[in-house]
Amino acid sequence: MIDPISALAAVTTAVNLVKKAVKTVDDVRSLGPVLGKYFDAKADAVKVLDEVHKGGFKGSNMGKAVELELALADARNFEEQVKGLFFPNNMDIWEKIVARRKQMDEEDKAQRRRAADAAIQARKKRAEDLELLIAVTLGVIVIVVVVWGGIEILIYCKSVKCGS
Repeated sequence: MIDPISALAAVTTAVNLVKKAVKTVDDVRSLGPVLGKYFDAKADAVKVLDEVHKGGFKGSNMGKAVELELALADARNFEEQVKGLFFPNNMDIWEKIVARRKQMDEEDKAQRRRAADAAIQARKKRAEDLELLIAVTLGVIVIVVVVWGGIEILIYCKSVKCGS
């Protein structure tokens, strides 16, 4: 996991990179790679922020949370500016980007759900295997005790001549 300061720096660097690229390109389509880096950095910052909220960092969580929340607010404002780059000539592309992101988010959510279900099934299987092992072990112990007891009875009967 990235530390909060690195996450913040990555978002800031990506924003600056996009702003520089906007000044040098004449077609919004050529911004794809730098916009991708920006959104990757933002996603990492959001993950770091989630960790901060969960108490995953030592030190001043409040300070880190304030910095990250402010950076993400700036990022949201910046995204509105990015959206403006697609208006009016490339609005259809922006709408496709938004639709693709929603689709990918749903796929990610479904994949996380499948992974969680698989983990639950694995735990259930381990529990069932353990129960079976315990049952077999207890069964073997009971059989050994019964056989041992039977042998002891036979030895005792032989020594005192029980049947004669």
